[in-house]
Amino acid sequence: MNAKSMTAQELIKKYLGFFKSKKHAVIPSASLIPANDASVLFNTAGMQPLVPYLMGTPHPLGKRLVNVQKCLRTVDFENIGDNTHHTFFQMLGNWSLGDYFKKEAISWSFEFLTAKKWLNIPLKNLAVTVYQGNAFVPRDEESYALWRSLGIPEERIAFVGKDNFWIAGEIGPCGPSSEMFYWTGERAAPKKFDPENKSWVEIWNDVFMAYDQRANGTVAPLKQQNVDTGMGLERTLAMLTGQKSAYETDLFQPIIKKIELLSKKKYAHEQRTMRIIADHIRAATFILGDEQAVLPSNMDRGYVLRRLIRRVVRYGKLLEITQPFTRALAEIVVQQYGVLYPELKKNKERIFAELQKEEEKFEQTLDRGLKEFEKMAAHGNLNGKDAFLLFQSYGFPLEMTEELAAERKIIVDAKGFLYEYEKHQQLSRVGAEQKFKGGLADTSEIVVRLHTVTHLLNEALRRVLSKDIHQRGSNITAERLRFDFNFPRKLTPEEVKQVEDEVNRVITFDFPVVRKEMAYQEAVKLGAQAEFGQKYPERVSVYIVGDYSQELCGGPHVQHTKEIGYFKIIKEEACAAGVRRIKAVVTP
Repeated sequence: MNAKSMTAQELIKKYLGFFKSKKHAVIPSASLIPANDASVLFNTAGMQPLVPYLMGTPHPLGKRLVNVQKCLRTVDFENIGDNTHHTFFQMLGNWSLGDYFKKEAISWSFEFLTAKKWLNIPLKNLAVTVYQGNAFVPRDEESYALWRSLGIPEERIAFVGKDNFWIAGEIGPCGPSSEMFYWTGERAAPKKFDPENKSWVEIWNDVFMAYDQRANGTVAPLKQQNVDTGMGLERTLAMLTGQKSAYETDLFQPIIKKIELLSKKKYAHEQRTMRIIADHIRAATFILGDEQAVLPSNMDRGYVLRRLIRRVVRYGKLLEITQPFTRALAEIVVQQYGVLYPELKKNKERIFAELQKEEEKFEQTLDRGLKEFEKMAAHGNLNGKDAFLLFQSYGFPLEMTEELAAERKIIVDAKGFLYEYEKHQQLSRVGAEQKFKGGLADTSEIVVRLHTVTHLLNEALRRVLSKDIHQRGSNITAERLRFDFNFPRKLTPEEVKQVEDEVNRVITFDFPVVRKEMAYQEAVKLGAQAEFGQKYPERVSVYIVGDYSQELCGGPHVQHTKEIGYFKIIKEEACAAGVRRIKAVVTP
């Protein structure tokens, strides 16, 4: 196959096929919304849904896994529109869970990149980094030697510091990494590799995840040595097809061509603006199309979604698109990506309806808000009250106001804005990628107890309220659990007390908590509960609590229910249409 004409689907097929030939089981992409993980708003890396298995819980499909994972990051907004950054992106990843380690990971990475049957990249265009070591982890001489044995010249290998030690959050599984770079410059690659040269683009990362970062700052060995590797689909496809960015590949071109048609302008003349619109509409479509219900709002994930959609509308204005257009672009995304991600087709009506609703809402105030901003900007820098007025009255996210101000070379008092925001009893979570320590990487006693009581809560709701109840999402911190479930109305105080009493009744029985592996269909026949909309592999882990509950889960859990302690519901509220949310704690 000619790499210059390769499509995204062909690259995915090659990658999965290669690792299947190395005895890896293909697993489905997890939701964009982390399950039981409060450390991030969205899954930002392919390994995040696999943290329990990296920490030692056996995976039902074995020790070698491969997939393409949906990811979303919001920390790079200011870079969107350049050649390498995307809000939504896809990670091709393969994992060894206590099986093979550096030798196989590096040699297979090299084989897939360079072998004629696979990507056929010339050795002259490749370079690598390895970890230079720190107080806890030694310099990675083994990886250096492995790359040299495969034919990488010593001048194309660089020892690098903290950038080559990888961890998803603040605590949890981590380790030194070895990254692969491809030369994208106009001239031939220089003999000596300089990682700071922007023409060298990272395309693959092998993380040798053998350590556990503790909350006290120390690093200890994990009970198993893992390999966590990732290849960014967007960057790699651009590189293989000889494009400067993924925006020129089939991942984005259908969307961009539609923007050209709607705006009657050319991509060549409006490159950054069209890239931002294409990036943001793709990300918003995937968030709305996810099986976990996320809708535009002023908090957390909903705030990120609202910000994406409103930036699309604002940049559409800059292109002088006069008619509503977000649905037309989303239709392209659904059509293009729906084969690999069928949830987009399944939820397309929700996607279209919510985009149209948010676009109409923002359109009503955008022009007036821009006029108000111009009046404020005429006097110079904006204070917090001005920025909050634009937010409250005209729906301008703070970042949009800051962006408009930057275009006029003035600044916004962001701290003053947050003060005004909190004064109105709304806790700002702006840009909160790292909200809490913990998540699935946190295996502290309290978190484990909360994981298990979440299963009991799920079953108690079904027994007290309705057998039609299913989990719609949850996350757990060391402070509390949060559990979302479908139900059409507010619970009465009596019902809340009944649910609470039911959970505590089961806890006192001191049921054993047992993990069993079985085929997914067998688990369904057994009546095991699964999170609504979550994708599961052919073999799954089922946690069985006495004769009370059976649920698909990756763990971790207590061994007996009495270890949980006393369960108390602290809040019950609506979180989306037809979805309720319970927050609860456990005490000794």
